[in-house]
Amino acid sequence: MEAENGTTVREFVFLGLTSKPEVKVLLFAFFLAVYGTTMLGNLLIVSLVAYAPILHTPMYFLLGNLSFLDFCYSSITAPKMLAGFLSKTNTISYVGCICQIFFFHFIGGIKIFLLVIMAYDRYIAIFCPLRYMVIMNGAVCGGLMCASWTGGFVHSIIQVAIITQLPFCGPNKLDNFYCDVPQVVKLACTNTFVVELLMVSNSGLVTLMCFVVLLVSYSILLAKLRAGSAPNRSKAISTCASHVTVVTLIFGPCIYIYIHPFRSFPMDKAISVLYTVITPILNPFIYTLRNKDFKVALENCFVILVASYATILVRIRSPEGRRKALNVCASHLMVVTLFFGPCIFIYGGPLSTISVDKLTPVLYNINIITPMLNPLIYTLRNKDVKSAIRKLTGKETISDGKVDM
Repeated sequence: MEAENGTTVREFVFLGLTSKPEVKVLLFAFFLAVYGTTMLGNLLIVSLVAYAPILHTPMYFLLGNLSFLDFCYSSITAPKMLAGFLSKTNTISYVGCICQIFFFHFIGGIKIFLLVIMAYDRYIAIFCPLRYMVIMNGAVCGGLMCASWTGGFVHSIIQVAIITQLPFCGPNKLDNFYCDVPQVVKLACTNTFVVELLMVSNSGLVTLMCFVVLLVSYSILLAKLRAGSAPNRSKAISTCASHVTVVTLIFGPCIYIYIHPFRSFPMDKAISVLYTVITPILNPFIYTLRNKDFKVALENCFVILVASYATILVRIRSPEGRRKALNVCASHLMVVTLFFGPCIFIYGGPLSTISVDKLTPVLYNINIITPMLNPLIYTLRNKDVKSAIRKLTGKETISDGKVDM
């Protein structure tokens, strides 16, 4: 532990998930695949929502924002956790720890408020379908998103303001893989009862209140649906099922972490992994696997890409020009096929027809094989990249404006 004048902690040490080197290697490989899939899945949703006209509706606008937040949320904790698996000691500076707490609660707070907004959106879509686009217009959606971002910022600032007032002069070992309020508060060199009470009020009660609001809203929704026809009831429940699943995955761990006193429990690390790493990877699959609009948008994107390449080849008359075009486009076309093929297999067909034994190699291809092949595909036939590699390895020197081999 480094200290300033022997009193102030300047860095914290993460104890992580394990201290065994062989287990660290396995965990690194697993969480790297999870992190890569999280980035890929959420980036795919954001891209489809932005560019597919069929998804330009309030529901998908909110879903795109949720995917963007999951994209950012994973990047707050996962990179540092992965780096810790490859090093003997995983440390973070005091300032870095405070920044991690700020962004962790900033993005997390926005997600909490956004889920409440999404529940309101589903309520309007089910009970006011004819006025849905009028009520949830662009200005309203933008205003609701600004409100959720403001709420997340205020929530996070309160957390950081309280934490920075605490003195840290003793132990600096955090029994976790990221900085969060419960673990950091326990290291303070003062009585933290009042601070814990404020933190529980700010994080725990706010989360619990939002969760209760969501439960009440869905109870009202189900009560009203009982009076409707069976097909409409089935359709409404199917529409809300994805959102209810995500709400449970996010609010459950959140309430567990922040509503109880800041003491260590055996399940704390497992809940933290579920909340920070696993949930963001599940959201894209939960929202898209049974969604027809996403399937159509994904297939349309692939068709547009293939049609664009066909147009390029048709418009180029000369054999030499066509050869150059094929050489330039071949790498990108190969990556497009490797990426869109498995995605269309997963999202394009009925969920009931996809068995686990078929799904596993496809997911392995998306998560491991495709990212590994992309650098090779784009660089093996690229003269500029080859030249740069030669320069770095000292096999190529430049003198008098000429390249000497």
